[in-house]
Amino acid sequence: MGANTEDRPLLQLDVGFVGLGRMGGAMGANLVAAGHRVVAFVHKPDQEDRLSALGLEATTDIADLFGCRIVISMLPDDDTVRDVVLGPAALGVPGLASGLRPGAIHLCMSTISTAMASLLAAAHAQQGQGYVAAPVFGNPEAAKHRQLFILAAGAASDLARCQPLFDSLGQKTLVVGATPWHANLVKLLGNMMSATALEMISEAVAVVLKRGLAPKPFVDIMTGTMFGGRVHQLYGSKIAERSYAPGFVLPLVLKDVRLALAEAEAAGAPMPSVSVVRDRLITGIARGYDDLDWTSLGLIAEEEAGISLAPRLPVNPIPAR
Repeated sequence: MGANTEDRPLLQLDVGFVGLGRMGGAMGANLVAAGHRVVAFVHKPDQEDRLSALGLEATTDIADLFGCRIVISMLPDDDTVRDVVLGPAALGVPGLASGLRPGAIHLCMSTISTAMASLLAAAHAQQGQGYVAAPVFGNPEAAKHRQLFILAAGAASDLARCQPLFDSLGQKTLVVGATPWHANLVKLLGNMMSATALEMISEAVAVVLKRGLAPKPFVDIMTGTMFGGRVHQLYGSKIAERSYAPGFVLPLVLKDVRLALAEAEAAGAPMPSVSVVRDRLITGIARGYDDLDWTSLGLIAEEEAGISLAPRLPVNPIPAR
């Protein structure tokens, strides 16, 4: 599929894509809508129909991506990305580094460790390929509506080649610098700031409930005054309303927390508040909340406070002023 890409004219870009879950699927569909040809690699043939319906050219052969000028990966963790780039050694399967042509770019939009980003950048450089790290802030719904914030780092010429894709995927691209792993560090720390904010909202709401007040007016007061940031506004109401629909599920949050704590340890900079969030996440996963969004930190806080999960009938709502 990818072998003859240089033999035909391009309307936009030929793009390979690996990692077509809820985030990646929405991103791939947006690239198609923008006029790009997208070759989507999936492990299971039963995923091909879903992706074809979105306009993507689905394949179960990763070699079909090797003729693409840019290949995007949106994968869950270090191990998965390493296998895709370097190939599962035990199986003798080629990866992107050995298969892509010189001059091609691997655009890694996964949230991974800085060490893995450095390893991937070196592997691609050895093959004369470019590597750009571009993790994102935003959930699958934001991806669907092209509302992602993209943190991009890499060689200036590679960033310029990727910019048309960024424009098709997000509302803003923030260039972190020329060293790819810098973008991954910024993403991890940003996620930790969000996670600790959610934990603090959850703890405060638990206190409000224990004192017999309604949580939604409390959250509205906070987000309308001192805490009007995007994270507080986006997630505060969801915590107050017990909205835990899948989005950023707890195991993936825990993965990011562990990566951030490892970065902090390596830097000799403690992050005690993040350690609290880690323990809360482990508690939630142990209770079977694997498929819930990180707003379920609110559920965990309620349980830890001994709050009944019966429908809320607030006794003493905060009066309007």
